Amino acid sequence: MGSLQGKRIGFGISGSHCTYAEVVPQVEKLVSLGAEVVPVVTGNVKNTDTRFGKGKDWVSKVEEITGQPIIDSIVAAEPLGPKAPLDCMVIAPLTGNSMSKFANAMTDNAVLMAAKATLRNQKPVVLGISTNDALGLNGMNLMRLMATKNIFFIPFGQDDPEKKPNSMVARMTMLAETIEAALEYKQIQPVIVEKYLD
Repeated sequence: MGSLQGKRIGFGISGSHCTYAEVVPQVEKLVSLGAEVVPVVTGNVKNTDTRFGKGKDWVSKVEEITGQPIIDSIVAAEPLGPKAPLDCMVIAPLTGNSMSKFANAMTDNAVLMAAKATLRNQKPVVLGISTNDALGLNGMNLMRLMATKNIFFIPFGQDDPEKKPNSMVARMTMLAETIEAALEYKQIQPVIVEKYLD
């Protein structure tokens, strides 16, 4: 597969707060592989403080890693279509709420606008899901996105089949190789995996 050196990659983060600690090291990895990473966040990411940390602290960390200011508005994200196109757009974590909106063509935040702009340019969008209802009501949205041209998935699986049987989360450590495949318009396989390796 190809290199990420010099690739311009949008990195969208939505409000699965418990997943940030897993995702931020992947932003660092992309930068270390020579990619230019353009960070994009939803309002929930920026403005919500949880037991997993303060929104502003996560935003500052991502800005520090990428060396770029966060894009946090639809207006600021729109130029990622015609004027400042990306080679690939990532959304990780992608919550069930954002997945539902994306699958139904709703664009009400910066991350979804960046993804829409990238699809408009016929470039790949890579999704790293983190949702409690992937095997519930959101299942139809997941399948709709899986069947959509130029959308690719970080391999994902059930993270807690006993206590949360409908929940599925991406294996975020496979992000870089998923992007490399997506840049060649290929879905890395297998796409449905065990979330945690032995």
